[in-house]
Amino acid sequence: MNLALAALPAFLASIVEFVEALTIVLAVGVTRQWRSTLLGVVAAVIVLSLLVGVFGTAIVLLLPIAVLRLVVGGFLVIYGLQWLVKAILRAAGAKAKHDEAAIYQREIAAMRDEAPVPASGMDWISFTVAFKGVLLEGLEVAFIVVTFGASANQLGPAALGATVAGVLVLIVGAAVHRPLANVPENGLKFAVGLMLTTFGTFWAGEGIGIVWTWSDATLVILLAIYVVASLAAVWYVRNRILPAHFRPTMAATLDS
Repeated sequence: MNLALAALPAFLASIVEFVEALTIVLAVGVTRQWRSTLLGVVAAVIVLSLLVGVFGTAIVLLLPIAVLRLVVGGFLVIYGLQWLVKAILRAAGAKAKHDEAAIYQREIAAMRDEAPVPASGMDWISFTVAFKGVLLEGLEVAFIVVTFGASANQLGPAALGATVAGVLVLIVGAAVHRPLANVPENGLKFAVGLMLTTFGTFWAGEGIGIVWTWSDATLVILLAIYVVASLAAVWYVRNRILPAHFRPTMAATLDS
């Protein structure tokens, strides 16, 4: 597997998660104190880097490759299907899409309800909210980097893909100084869900002893199958399920 293919899923997944983390960081920094907010971001990034380094290395060194691919492949299928199902429901109109602008306003309102910013020293509310936001969003990135990178024996490229995504989101966020509401999150989640499910199926199959007839080219076949199945699911939900079961109150219950 070439380096670009190893880095791509981590890059795309990281863009989605870092865009969501950026919304939280901007809301905290604008409303309260930038210094403490950025220190929280740095602390979260350090923790995430340690998790990727320690667990990624341990998994590669301690687990036989067959066991590794079976276990990690299974996790990737489950995790990828979760992303894919949500993307299918959003594409079909059965689930509300993320609205970063609305989330940003809610975060600002929540910050204004907190205690005033200290006149000097550390603002621990800013630090804690930024740290928690980046850490929670970043844990999904760390999971993808560790599992995908370890199975493909390309932990470095996977981590690089996530790092590039983080730097890109940071640069754009600093330039526009507002939430990146125009990023096509649903499309990215659709693509990442397809990739994770495809690779997970391929590696889990190898883990149980399946010898794919067309070797790595099987990935293209699996991807095509999942794409067709996903598009069919979008059509079915949009044209069969929603018309039969939609109620006016349903839209209020649909949440991201």
